[in-house]
Amino acid sequence: MTSETLLAAGLAVEKKSADVTDWAARVGWLVGLALFVALVYWLMREGWKWRGTLQGDLPALPSAPDDPGPARLSMSGRYHGSTTAGQWLDRIVAHGLGTRSRVELTLTDAGLDVVRPGATDFFIPADALHEAVLGKGIAGKVLTEGGLLVVTWTHGERLIDSGFRSDHAAEHNEWVDAINSMINKTETEGAR
Repeated sequence: MTSETLLAAGLAVEKKSADVTDWAARVGWLVGLALFVALVYWLMREGWKWRGTLQGDLPALPSAPDDPGPARLSMSGRYHGSTTAGQWLDRIVAHGLGTRSRVELTLTDAGLDVVRPGATDFFIPADALHEAVLGKGIAGKVLTEGGLLVVTWTHGERLIDSGFRSDHAAEHNEWVDAINSMINKTETEGAR
């Protein structure tokens, strides 16, 4: 045998197929990753439920009166959540106040009716309203300056900020003026 033949025979012996994927290890990693993601989501859910338990002293949300009177303003848009007043990251989750949803707002002389399809509706009586301002953020939602209508109101012993965004952001100024003038009118009448 010549050296070329020996070399060719040696190369033929050394040639082998590529390594096959280790499916057991790959499936093991995928199952481990799925379990880790499930654990993280479970912990987040438990944290949400714990926050709701801590806010258990919040009374049930009021519902709209049978005859709230004629609508002064109405708006459709998004409800972005409620927080402790002045603390825009302290989300309130009790009674569904932490659930984002579509919203239909109606301002009447009786107060502010908040209708949320798929979530808990509530009513803010006129005497519970404190202030309306244009804000830029509320727990988990940050917008440009003036992109959010923030209504401050009293519920039980708490002062709450609720954030709304109209489908037509130009409406926000009109809402701020209307709510604040209604608050001033209520305070003036209460002082008499």
